[in-house]
Formats: sequence, C-alpha cells, structure tokens
Amino acid sequence: MDSVIEALPRFWDGFTTTLFLAVVSGVLSLVFGTILATFRVSPLKSLRIVGATIVEIGRNTPLTLVFIFFVFILPSMGYILPLGRVPAIIALTVYTSAFVCEAVRSGINSVSVGQAEAARAIGLGSTQTLSLVVLPQALRTVVPPLINVLIALTKNTSVAAGFAVVELTATGRGLARDYPADVLWMLLGVAFFYLLITIPAGTLAGYIERKVVFSR
Repeated sequence: MDSVIEALPRFWDGFTTTLFLAVVSGVLSLVFGTILATFRVSPLKSLRIVGATIVEIGRNTPLTLVFIFFVFILPSMGYILPLGRVPAIIALTVYTSAFVCEAVRSGINSVSVGQAEAARAIGLGSTQTLSLVVLPQALRTVVPPLINVLIALTKNTSVAAGFAVVELTATGRGLARDYPADVLWMLLGVAFFYLLITIPAGTLAGYIERKVVFSR
C-alpha cells in the first residue's frame, strides 16, 4: 500500500493526460460527429454519400489501425505530426466522430416530420430548419447515448499507451514494472482513476435521461 502512495504523483500525471485526451477528443468528436450527421440527413445525395462513407469506414476500422495510420503511415507520406498527444487526439476524434454521428442521426430521425414541415411552411430553408428546429430537439434526446459514447472514448484512450503517450494505462504498465511485488495494487490504482471519470459521467447520463423522460 505504501508503494501506491509513493506512486500517486505518477498516477496523477497519467490521469490528467487521460482526462486531457478524453475532453479534447470528446469536444472535437461532438463537433465533427454532428456535422457528419447533418451530411447523413442532407437533401443532397452527394453529401449523404460522403457522410455515409466516412461513418462506415470509421465505425468498422479498429482504433489501433487508426492510430497506426496517423502515427506511422501518414508521416511516411510526408505529413509529419508531432509525436504524443496530437496524433492520439486526431485518431480518437476520427474514430469517435462516427459513433457520435450515428447517435445524433438517430435523434434527428426521432423528431416528428411535422416539425420540419411546419418550419418550411413559415419560410425556413433546409439549413435553417435543421439548425433551428430539428437539431435542438434531437440533441436533447441523444445526450444520454452521447455520454455513453464519451465514456467509451475515455476507455479507448488506453490505446494511446502503445503510441508514445504516457496516460493511465502506460503509467500503470510502468508502475507494474517498477513495483513487481505490488502489481495488483498498481492495476487497482489505474482502475480507480478511470472510474473517477466514467462513474460521474454515467451518473450524469442517468440524470439527464430521467429529466428528458420527465419533460416529455
């Protein structure tokens, strides 16, 4: 147990790195995922095709391969990214945006067609109808599943441990090597710090879901 207390500064560094990756990638994923969702429901066939292609590639490609592309393949093509957090954030954003897109799209599809028809009847165009009428209603209903996607993103940051990012998993691996007699305690410490992010997020998702059901 003394070794865990001694290792707390390293745990904290790994925790803050994981939290940074999760927050930055999460915000970017929400932005790009929502944009992709608008592509998927666009009246323009070309945009629907682009959106569907990006989402299908993103959803069906393992996250490790996405990391390999941005860390190794892209630099070999002449596009050099700084090692560490930048390619990790890009990879996590690209991967997670596809899942955010599908969650938002399901919310858009759940909005009554009459809402869009009423908006068009008062003279709103397609873009205005989507941004002012449909999306606000859709986003309210998809907040709980979006938080679940972000919880998965937090756990997916562990893949960055294999690509020069010292986050929680990499920290735990290093501590297990440095304290071989206390491997179990070190792994429990890593799990505890992950739970510091995921449990509050899950509680928030449940609270928002209850509020949404009540408001309906």
